[in-house]
Amino acid sequence: MATAYRICPLCEATCGLELTITEGRVTGARGDRDDVFSHGFICPKGATFDELENDPDRLRAPMVRTGDGWHEATWDEAFAAVERGLTAVAGRHGRQALAIYLGNPNAHTLAGGLYGGLLAKSLGTTNVYSASTVDQMPKHVSSGLLFGDALAIPVPDLDRTSYLLVLGANPVDSGGSLCTAADFPGRLRALRERGGTLVVVDPRRTRTARLADRHLAIRPGADAYLLFAVVHTLFEEGLAERRDDADGVDDVAALARDFTPERVAGVCGVAAPEIRRLARELAAAPSAAVYARIGTSTAAFGTLTSWLVDVVNVLTGNLDRPGGAMFPLAPHRPAGARSRRGFRLGRWHSRVGKLPEVLGELPATTLVDEIVTPGDGQVRALVTVAGNPVLSTPGGDRLGEALGTLEFMVSVDPYLNETTRHAHVVLPPPPPSRSPHYDLALSDLAVHNTARYSPPVLPLPDGVPDECAILARLIRIASGQDADVDETIMTRTLAAATADPASPVHGADPAALAARLTGDSPALRRLDLMLRLGAYGDGFGAEPGGLSLEALRRAPHGVDLGSLRPRLPEVLRTPSGRIELCPPPIAEDVARLRDGLAERRATGLVLIGRRHLRSNNSWMHNLPGLVRGSNRCTLQIHPDDARRLGLADAGTAEVTSDAGAVKVEVEITDEVMPGVVSLPHGWGHGRPGTRGSVAAAHAGVSANALTDPRARDPLSGNAVLNGIPVRVHPI
Repeated sequence: MATAYRICPLCEATCGLELTITEGRVTGARGDRDDVFSHGFICPKGATFDELENDPDRLRAPMVRTGDGWHEATWDEAFAAVERGLTAVAGRHGRQALAIYLGNPNAHTLAGGLYGGLLAKSLGTTNVYSASTVDQMPKHVSSGLLFGDALAIPVPDLDRTSYLLVLGANPVDSGGSLCTAADFPGRLRALRERGGTLVVVDPRRTRTARLADRHLAIRPGADAYLLFAVVHTLFEEGLAERRDDADGVDDVAALARDFTPERVAGVCGVAAPEIRRLARELAAAPSAAVYARIGTSTAAFGTLTSWLVDVVNVLTGNLDRPGGAMFPLAPHRPAGARSRRGFRLGRWHSRVGKLPEVLGELPATTLVDEIVTPGDGQVRALVTVAGNPVLSTPGGDRLGEALGTLEFMVSVDPYLNETTRHAHVVLPPPPPSRSPHYDLALSDLAVHNTARYSPPVLPLPDGVPDECAILARLIRIASGQDADVDETIMTRTLAAATADPASPVHGADPAALAARLTGDSPALRRLDLMLRLGAYGDGFGAEPGGLSLEALRRAPHGVDLGSLRPRLPEVLRTPSGRIELCPPPIAEDVARLRDGLAERRATGLVLIGRRHLRSNNSWMHNLPGLVRGSNRCTLQIHPDDARRLGLADAGTAEVTSDAGAVKVEVEITDEVMPGVVSLPHGWGHGRPGTRGSVAAAHAGVSANALTDPRARDPLSGNAVLNGIPVRVHPI
């Protein structure tokens, strides 16, 4: 028996795990008490790491589908099939006939961070889709317009704030989202214990809301109205601060005039005095932060809400200051100012519907249109990496049917799920214990600066590539070039660094520096380069004691790099070098929000999603330890609504919307406000051709059978998943 340490890849909390290894297998997992970020905290997801490793339904070899079904293949045979399939489609129809979908788990792997974007570029198509447009794209758009960088997302300085306002987020269950914070529950309790205030705005009394000083039940999708009324109050009562580095403050004040607390109270369901109280408390607190997540992003005004979150942070003087909303500095990122190119929307548009590009992607909900609509550029081949859009996007049933018409499809995934069952080739990455791990995406969003690296815990079987090698080979196939993508990137990076007078390696020989890189794979040598040239790096010896891959190998529990620190103006990439507080695309969309003030309020039921502690992505439903307890696919409904409709607890109801219908078990609870029903995401398992025995036994229904793929936030293209009008009847 042996012990090994690893960062958990199952949600954004990135907790440290202490693994038990017995006879070459992971047989247990618990929290790593010495981890510099999580300090021993672990949730039920991390505790099932051994189940994930040893899941008998997990694919262990490549699968190739022929006329008589699935067959195991060697890696060379599988890659040869991929090359034939992609080359044939591109040859017949052109590169625009290729498409790619990147799923959420790509943010949790080193491979996804290093190679996901490169794979998309190598295909030579604008048909790029990801889970971002059913999750977080509004925040990228608002950050891009405000700060000039779509990846410059401020996070609440949880450990030092004295006032936290949370909207549409349930981090006690989710572990945080666009806010990487191991032991989020402990951090919220610490806020309360040091005399701070926690206010949660949510249609449900979530586990996070139960920890709060106040829980404000809000009508789904109305968060933008509430925040605009807060902005109105800040200006009206002379509480708004004016920053020297922000343009457009007066324009925001003008936009806010129509959104008085009294006018918006009837729309959002929060009383005007309570809205004014929020504004005054935020302005008066020694430090404060506003944090909003998926419940607000996946709504009709997702980008406006995301923008207003940071407008409030700016106007209360809490952006980029300790205890407020701050910009993390990840160890693989170089410090200092960068080019001020700004952020652009709509550089190209989809073939069908003319939907604008955002951050190099098109809305995931239009992928099916690009597959089924004939004409030049019709998608005829698809690459998916760690994604299950048949369950995770609106209109999934139609997408599943469309996938069956593709000429070729290849999926990088360890399971035959509702999406990958349609593939012609499935390339399964090995279990996570057999691949190196470093959080490229999530350390950009961490509430405390740390550096942590996990080497492989167990060796790979002979001839089996890790996920980095799988994606790197796909890039070579897709690009049609034999050149090593990693070597090309490292050569270019070192050439730029040695030519930069501000770099610690200015004037050095790039080849000599390359020879000093460590790591037993191209991916790890790239990581070593990023760390050495990063904000805390050793600069190839110029900064003794700085970070490198070898330094992180010597620190199995991670390296503590300290609390977040102010980073403006270096973060700003707007052409003006200032915060653009009232960008024209945002100002134009406010008219749509203003029109909603005059609309008659719907009196029927509306649907929202929900997050469970034991769930993140759909594939987690195949682990026995994660389908226990409260993690069930039920329709939560308030007792008053249940009584009015004649519904019984544990009975069955039919839920219908303009998009579809499902039959689901009823759960009567006062945790949801009257007029609201809730279904969790990621269910709807057990379809023919899938291999997930546990998931099939706990199939549930897909909430996205009820969501309309045509409903999108216009600025970001993000799907609208919350506030869906539904009708509920007992069966």
